[in-house]
Amino acid sequence: MLRVEVTDDLDSCFALRRKVFMDEQGISEAEEFDGKDATAIHVLARQGDIPAGCARVLPFGTTARIGRVCVLPQFRGKAVGIAVLEACHDAARATGATRVILSAQTRALSFYERLGYASYGDVFDDAGIPHLMMERGL
Repeated sequence: MLRVEVTDDLDSCFALRRKVFMDEQGISEAEEFDGKDATAIHVLARQGDIPAGCARVLPFGTTARIGRVCVLPQFRGKAVGIAVLEACHDAARATGATRVILSAQTRALSFYERLGYASYGDVFDDAGIPHLMMERGL
């Protein structure tokens, strides 16, 4: 059974991020761990006892920035990412945010669009991967 919730289990979140962003996508540790985790709200998805995906929410005023969204390969296509984003939206609302933004890898645009996000601005490079900013209201 999938369970998704705000968590203090940063070890599990960091392990997921290492597997997806560093091992799978080749992002450096310095780029992945940017010093913002201490002030973030972390969301963790577990399939049974297995950490399956995570993300973080950085609130600032009426906007919150979602980032570090990742799902392990064996759990992709099974609505884990959707559940993680919905939990992020709930966490953002709880801080008083009325809008969320994120920088999406361009290969994931359709995933975010299905969840109501719209892109804005120009494509930019982040850790060697093309990204676009996206936003949606809460």
